[in-house]
Amino acid sequence: MSIDPFNAQLTIDLNALAQNYAHLCRLAKGAVVAPVVKADAYGLGAVAVARRLWAEGARSFFVARISEGEALRQGLGTHHPATVYVLDGAPPGLAPRLLAANLTPVLNSLAQISEWSGLGRSRPEPLKAAIQIDTGMNRLGLRLEEAQGLVQSIDALKGLDIDLVISHLACASEPDHPANAVQAARFKAAMALFPKAKASLANSGGIFLGSDYHHDLVRPGISLYGGGPFAVPHPDLACVATLTAPILQIRPVSPGESIGYGASFTATHPMRIAILGAGYADGVLRSFGPMGMVWFDGARRKVLGRLSMDMIAIELDDISTIQPGDPVELLGSNMALDLAASASGTIAYECLVRLAPRLERTYLGLAD
Repeated sequence: MSIDPFNAQLTIDLNALAQNYAHLCRLAKGAVVAPVVKADAYGLGAVAVARRLWAEGARSFFVARISEGEALRQGLGTHHPATVYVLDGAPPGLAPRLLAANLTPVLNSLAQISEWSGLGRSRPEPLKAAIQIDTGMNRLGLRLEEAQGLVQSIDALKGLDIDLVISHLACASEPDHPANAVQAARFKAAMALFPKAKASLANSGGIFLGSDYHHDLVRPGISLYGGGPFAVPHPDLACVATLTAPILQIRPVSPGESIGYGASFTATHPMRIAILGAGYADGVLRSFGPMGMVWFDGARRKVLGRLSMDMIAIELDDISTIQPGDPVELLGSNMALDLAASASGTIAYECLVRLAPRLERTYLGLAD
């Protein structure tokens, strides 16, 4: 299918993804790097991302939902027999689906452990599972005292092969936050309860916190996709996603005239503006308007007024030679993901997962 130059375009550079994966492997210093590809690989396409990372050496992946795991298993096919961990675990009644799709649940409660072990006891071989211990985030996971009681029970883990114990850092994006060290210490106590299992604590930020957080397996997400581990651009991470929008029209605006909904911007001098063919229906956050910048003609230019569903107004200077159909960069190597997120009052994760289906997607460097 040919590309429509008057549609907003999302280019996903899988070579840059591979570069980021290699850098994270170097930082992890021997720990397994298991990519997080939940939410369709943060909006960039879980199957394409996982197949390329498989080619780079990844053999384990994390998703959030069972449906994501089923789709990933189908997309990877029989030639890519990866371990796929499901962070939701084994919700009531869904254990047979996990088993049918060869998915490994991250068990988060005593009830989930009971459900999965009950299925495991009916089979000739124990069922593989991970267990999550809450070390201070208070989302999913067993409390430490629950885990202590679990391992003291003779029957609670029958039918299970616990191959991984995990926890999740609440403040890894803030390297000096005291909660990081507190959680690291609690996790060591949790690890001691499962001495035969591999251990995993670090997300993207945790990898950059250093070797005390790495253990056997690390679970990067945002830094694979070009976001900085500490919510600012990182010089060693390549840009993976580039979002461009075409110029639809160039028009003059006189002093005293307003631009866009709510008349929130009023020109104080004669201006040339361009109208871009992208908006919040494409996943550009509406909050991007007041502080947002875009890139063309070798410089950053202001967004003017409020974003519409399908259009954005930007400032042109008098010497710009840009024409209708020319692309303007909203995200990319010149407009870093973390900078766009900051301008929108949010985080890089949300900027990526909001990218909309109607964007025309192009992949560079497919694995097969």
